[in-house]
Amino acid sequence: QLQASGGGLVQTGGSLRLSCAAAGDTFSTSGTGWFRRAPGKEREFVAAISWNGVHRDYKDSVRGRFTISRDNTKNTVYLQMNNLKPEDTAVYYCAVKYGSFFRERDVESSYNCWGQGTQVTVSS
Repeated sequence: QLQASGGGLVQTGGSLRLSCAAAGDTFSTSGTGWFRRAPGKEREFVAAISWNGVHRDYKDSVRGRFTISRDNTKNTVYLQMNNLKPEDTAVYYCAVKYGSFFRERDVESSYNCWGQGTQVTVSS
């Protein structure tokens, strides 16, 4: 079970930190990803992190602005979002991937368990 939080309303250039807290034993041994769905659009990959935090991947448009990290002692993955832009407005979802992190980590269907989403709104 995953619980995403930390969304809100910010101005362009602002920052937010999203959290994804998990219950269960498999979280700390599984890759975790963040996806988002903007109004009228398909859900898209944002970032992913391997179970031990060593490997990370980002959507090109957020690379350098967003940072994904994790604290397995707290069963939590974070998404630090800086220099936010109006096009970052979306509902953000976290998800856990039980299979290999290196296969299709940017593909929604490769993730097994999803949180409920948290709204991020960036005003211009």
